Amino acid sequence: MLSVVGIPIMMEKADSVQKLYTRMRLWEFPDQYVIEPMDGSSRSSLAVSRKDGSMKLIDEVPECSTLRVPRIFTIFGVIGMLRLLAGSYLLVITERECVGSYLGHPIFKISSMKVFPCDYSLNNTHAEQKKTEMEFSGILNVAEKTHGLFFSYDANLTLSTQRLNDLGDESRLLPLWRQAEPRFLWNNYMLEVLIDNKLDPYLLPVVQGSFHYFQAAIGKDIIDVTLIARRCTRRNGTRMWRRGADPDGYVANFVETEQIMQFSGYTASFVQVRGSIPLLWQQIVDLTYKPKYELLKPEEAPRVLERHFLDLRKKYGAVLAVDLINEHGGEGRLCEKFGSTMQHVDCDDVKYVHFDFHHICGHIHFDRLSILYDQISDFLERNGYLLLNEKGEKMKEQLGVVRTNCIDCLDRTNVTQSMIARNMLEYQLRRLGVFGAEETISSHPNLDERYKILWANHGDDISTQYTGTPALKGDFVRFGHRTVEGILKDGWNALMRYYLNNFCDGTKQDAIDLLQGHYIVSVNRDMASSSQPRGLEAIASFPLALGLVLIGFLFATMSLKQVRYDFRHLFFSLIWASISVGIAAFVRANGRLFCNRPRLHKPRS
Repeated sequence: MLSVVGIPIMMEKADSVQKLYTRMRLWEFPDQYVIEPMDGSSRSSLAVSRKDGSMKLIDEVPECSTLRVPRIFTIFGVIGMLRLLAGSYLLVITERECVGSYLGHPIFKISSMKVFPCDYSLNNTHAEQKKTEMEFSGILNVAEKTHGLFFSYDANLTLSTQRLNDLGDESRLLPLWRQAEPRFLWNNYMLEVLIDNKLDPYLLPVVQGSFHYFQAAIGKDIIDVTLIARRCTRRNGTRMWRRGADPDGYVANFVETEQIMQFSGYTASFVQVRGSIPLLWQQIVDLTYKPKYELLKPEEAPRVLERHFLDLRKKYGAVLAVDLINEHGGEGRLCEKFGSTMQHVDCDDVKYVHFDFHHICGHIHFDRLSILYDQISDFLERNGYLLLNEKGEKMKEQLGVVRTNCIDCLDRTNVTQSMIARNMLEYQLRRLGVFGAEETISSHPNLDERYKILWANHGDDISTQYTGTPALKGDFVRFGHRTVEGILKDGWNALMRYYLNNFCDGTKQDAIDLLQGHYIVSVNRDMASSSQPRGLEAIASFPLALGLVLIGFLFATMSLKQVRYDFRHLFFSLIWASISVGIAAFVRANGRLFCNRPRLHKPRS
């Protein structure tokens, strides 16, 4: 297990700070849910009304009726409460898995969560409102399958080691939810009701991202390496429905990745970030394999980009933007606009580097990333990494961050970030005397293999959360070279991304918008009135259209076989073939209508 012994001050807590409950029993009564702590001491239980979701603390669990014995669930945390049109919905953790430790405390991954409805008030609402509420609550079934959620009862996972080290003494004594960085707090919106009711022992911060670690021997030395990814909630979503930036400069698929190395009491940390191209642009699914990229409001580009980099500078210091997209083809317009707009950024500590990954590295020559590293090595050496000694004292700090992007900020980005992180880890090991001047990670097969797997798993996690499939090019990160099996897996994952993007991600995006509070449900603004499909969109069905096309071709083929007996069947064959071709052409021309689209937020136009 990973243990940060070099920074004991971070682990100090005042006795007056009430600890989070780690194990609870949920009683399902006819009129209320009662959450009873099971941590060994007699503490108040939390009662949640099944009528309206109101909460109160009670001294003991009510007596059970002999006629109706309540169901009992063991839970490991309360994620929060979500208010919809007429009812409220309680989200809790029903299964967890310990995946390691951080700051000496266990880290858990959510294996399963469950939604408990508090919607008895629906009985007194009209039919239309009931129907709308049922549609909303159905979306929450998708939310139960959210990937990559992690939590700790004692450690603040939302802050990097450097930011934790910089916390003041008073901040360290606050409950975890008050220390948390809001942009990485996945259940920030759902905790509001519990915060209003001052339920600190139940306020469990949850982050979405990735957590992996390994321990390896280098001669007689033992090092621990941990990789943590924190996914930003400001513009969270799925691959095709969240692209680019919003007007405030927050970008899609923004992820902070921290690599932590520990050796003999020393702790080194290196942070990188990734995020979509910070312009207003979109790529709306339309049944084509690669929908066209659309730049929106190009005149707004300088302002949006400036806001984005101003925010990064405040949080990380100097910024080096590494752009990996193609210079030509469909990505070319975005590349040109990003590069030209960056030329007008009037700031000495923001730099831009374009590296056409596909043109230079192709599909197999990823070793050519050394060309990129030569271009950015000065920035990395100048801005460095965090280094703490055995006493937790800061010997060195990270003064800037590399911001990497491709189109999805997944496959090319993960290969590049792993290359940068590998070089920084070698710097750190040389600084601590573990490596000699010419020694590298590749010199130690055991360390090399584990390190590659670490970054490959990290890339798969981030990709699954954004696209629904593991990362492409993962075989290079995992094995150091491309493999036939890896190329075949990439082909399959690419097809799966096409299917999910076109036929599943609209509903998934609605679930994300509900959970993160990007869409607030109200009586005057509900799904029935504002987002119900109308006209052709209301009846457009890709499975139906595909079925009609196949039936048409089947009848056309059958008629064609009968031509030798009756020439009139040639006419029928042409009619059926024309119908099939006509339907196919109509679907192709109106592809967007036949895709699974978000209903809560319409795409920008």
